[in-house]
This record gives sequence, C-alpha cells and structure tokens, in this order.
Amino acid sequence: MTVFRRHGFRRSSIEETAEAAGLTRQALYHHFKSKEALFRAVIERVHDGALADGADAATRAEAASGTLADIIVAQVTARLKAFVASFDGSPHVEELFSEHLNHARDLYQHYAALHDAQVAATIERTIKRQKLALAPGMTAAKLARYVELAVTGTKSAYPSMRPADAFLRDAEAMLRTLIAGAIAPSNPKKPSPSARPVRRKAGARK
Repeated sequence: MTVFRRHGFRRSSIEETAEAAGLTRQALYHHFKSKEALFRAVIERVHDGALADGADAATRAEAASGTLADIIVAQVTARLKAFVASFDGSPHVEELFSEHLNHARDLYQHYAALHDAQVAATIERTIKRQKLALAPGMTAAKLARYVELAVTGTKSAYPSMRPADAFLRDAEAMLRTLIAGAIAPSNPKKPSPSARPVRRKAGARK
C-alpha cells in the first residue's frame, strides 16, 4: 500500500514493492504472480478493514442507544472513512480508484454485497430491539440496498470521494433522509368522528 500510494499503480513496480517488504523480487513473485495480483490483495485488505470498522461502529452506536439512522450512518460512514483513509495523502488517489475498478471490480461488487447483508442485519436487529416498523412494502434488505444506492449516488458528485468532509456530510444527509422515510409512523393519526364530513340526505334542508 505504501508503494502504491507513493507512486500510483502504473508507476509502481514489483522491484520497489519487494524492496519495501524486505524481500527479493523472486520471493515476492512466489506469493503474487503479478503486480495486478498484488494490487488486488491490497484492495481486498482495504475492503476487509473497512467492513470491520463499519461493524464496530454500528455496535458502538447500538450500545449508545442511537436511533436507527444514527446506527446506520455510523456503520456506513466508518466504512467509507476507512476506505478513504487507505489512500489519504497520495497524489495518485484518482488513478488508484480508477485502477481499483479496472483490476478489482469483482471484489468491489463482492464487498458491496457483503456490506448490503451487514447493513440489512443491523436494520433487522435494530427494528426488533427498538420495536420499530418499516413503511409498507419496505424490508430490511430493500432499505440496505437503498442505503448503498444513496452512497453510490453521492459518490457521483464527489470523484474519488474528495473532498472527504463534504462527501461524508452529504452522504450522511442522504442516509438520514432515506431512513426517515423508511420508518412507519409509530402512532398514525386517524381522523376523529367529529372531524368527518357530514353527508346530508337528499332533500334535507340546509
């Protein structure tokens, strides 16, 4: 990761990576067949760490009796922060994100699915514990999917998720708005009998 952050993907070499790891070129090739394979391994580690950070953040938010929005925002933003931090300070951030999708798109999709499942489990656990109800037609799996789509939509406005502060702020606003609309009202108001319009019979005097 240090070498890729310093030189970007295209200008990094196996030789530089082997030297940074204290290995010979041949020894590094014993573990990774190519620079692309090494890059995929780095990206996989980034995703694993980001997922773990998200799960830990959700656990802490639950322990603090946060709302469903608080918990999901904590989980999602912790994951995003970990991913952003992995490339923080590199002058090659845009290239690394681009190459990440070129060489590890399947990993991106795999971890997005894992994150969907993780968020869905958090939603199910929270609505059961807090005795909430989702809006008609909404399920934990659907809401988790919409959470991922909301983040993806926010990413489109922030290439490489930069500037990070603005990206995370807008992502949180999107998530809180989405989750507020996904929760059914706890005590839906019904019109009182006195508030109902009185229908007059035909021929009755006004």
